[in-house]
Amino acid sequence: MTKIKINLIDGRSMTAELDEQAAPITVANFLKLVDSDFYNGLIFHRVIPGFMIQGGGMDASLSPKETKSIKGEFKANGVNNPISHKVGVLSMARTNVPDSASSQFFICVADCAFLDGQYAAFGCLTDEESVKVAIDISKVKTVSVGFYNDVPYESIVIKSIERV
Repeated sequence: MTKIKINLIDGRSMTAELDEQAAPITVANFLKLVDSDFYNGLIFHRVIPGFMIQGGGMDASLSPKETKSIKGEFKANGVNNPISHKVGVLSMARTNVPDSASSQFFICVADCAFLDGQYAAFGCLTDEESVKVAIDISKVKTVSVGFYNDVPYESIVIKSIERV
């Protein structure tokens, strides 16, 4: 398993292990983006307490940063991915199209088994402090901005994501 660290501009961080066996395409894509500094300066643009925090696709002005989409590695798309969406699990965000995941990911801040088989889980936070950071992010004040709901009032900016 590969370890990564999500560093926020405010000094907080979250450490996770990625599961190459459960989601090899997803992990390879995520690490390619990490290694190219793709995530630097992007935000967590959707936060919902008791559910998840989502980021990795927009900057603070909500301008999207696009990249190539990949195959969705989950049961409903023909892939046996055994990772359950529990607290701390990292998974790929997508549209209704099964193979539309690209760079956006979410971190579960509660057990969300109803997502199992529908989204490509690919890793998990490794420690209580990382889970606490994710849960704290999910509780920030949010606003609706145009098409987007649940946008943090003050941007939660990813300084970098790195391998550790």
